[in-house]
Amino acid sequence: MKKNLLSVLILVLLLVNIALTTVMMISVTGTNKKTADLVTSIATVLNLELYKPGEESASEVSLTDTETYVMTEMMIPLSASTIINEDGSTSVSSKQSYIMFTPSLLQNTGHEDYKTLGGAEKMAAADSLVKDIINSVVGSHTLEECQNDFEGIRAEILKEIQNLFGSDFIYKVAISGVKYN
Repeated sequence: MKKNLLSVLILVLLLVNIALTTVMMISVTGTNKKTADLVTSIATVLNLELYKPGEESASEVSLTDTETYVMTEMMIPLSASTIINEDGSTSVSSKQSYIMFTPSLLQNTGHEDYKTLGGAEKMAAADSLVKDIINSVVGSHTLEECQNDFEGIRAEILKEIQNLFGSDFIYKVAISGVKYN
């Protein structure tokens, strides 16, 4: 008799456990769905802030439609930094700072202007003009600006290069091996 009573008690506890687990799963699933919707909406809002509507972003150009023109390593003198003295006055740093990196231009081979303006041969012909733009844009910034907002400087370089060619077939400027001195 004690064995049967113990078996019935175990069976009842098992059924209660299954019922409570089911209730818990239903409530967790609903909360999980709401959390996933919230994360999706936040990601959508952040994506809208990164790209303007109608603007072609770098992620929209596939790797098969990309040709990369790698330039030689550049060493660029930076603007003098402004120093704030202990008394609140400002002065200009006497130490010359440099930045060294290797720029690459990513070209969209599917763009209509690529045939007339793009390609390794035409990029090599315009190499000195592009280097001049990079020198002037990067050289107008201080060491601190380069270290804190290099993405903004990269966007500024891209805009000036696109103005030079009068086209946006160059859709990204990749910079590698950045060294400061």
